[in-house]
Amino acid sequence: MPRKTDGIEFEIHPRPTKGEDGKPLLYVRPAKGWKKSFKELETFCNKYRGMRPGEMQALFNVMMDVVGLWLSDGYRVETPIGSFAPKLKLKGEHTDPKTIHGRDVSYAGVEFIPSKEFVEECGRNREGYRKSPAIVGNSQMYDEKTMEEALRRCLKFGYATVPEFMIFSGLKRDSAKKYLDSLCKGDQPRLRKIRESRRWLYFPLRKE
Repeated sequence: MPRKTDGIEFEIHPRPTKGEDGKPLLYVRPAKGWKKSFKELETFCNKYRGMRPGEMQALFNVMMDVVGLWLSDGYRVETPIGSFAPKLKLKGEHTDPKTIHGRDVSYAGVEFIPSKEFVEECGRNREGYRKSPAIVGNSQMYDEKTMEEALRRCLKFGYATVPEFMIFSGLKRDSAKKYLDSLCKGDQPRLRKIRESRRWLYFPLRKE
């Protein structure tokens, strides 16, 4: 069956919480690398939406100027795509409102709440969804076949190291070390580790 090539590409990542089988529950998010530049937006609108060259940039310049002015005065600004409002942060820990003064408050960014119409427009994905072919996050740690193959390749020369296991498994450093360390524990450990200078060497206790 040919692989689906249209629709929103998504990645799968593990959550901190685990399911009934002891493995992390998973969540999905759009795949990295899919982005459009402002130049592409401007070119598209010039070609397909009847906007003149430079008009899009001028629109955003004016919007940043005016909306920024109003936000700096504390207003929430409503637009067709949603509303913008300043976010504030309280310095220190307070329990008594009487102890809070203007100097205890700082600017913490901008809050954006998309409008219902904008959300609906953004969600009109007519092509469905497709899974990213790349292994992402550390979810592969819980794929027994993937980890076994990575370990086999790593032990080809008699021992494994964390950097080498990272390459073969696709895991990040902490997760790669955590996995190798887990094989050194238990009633019947598969590996033993020996410190050599600044690195750990992992040797098999039985033929792999």
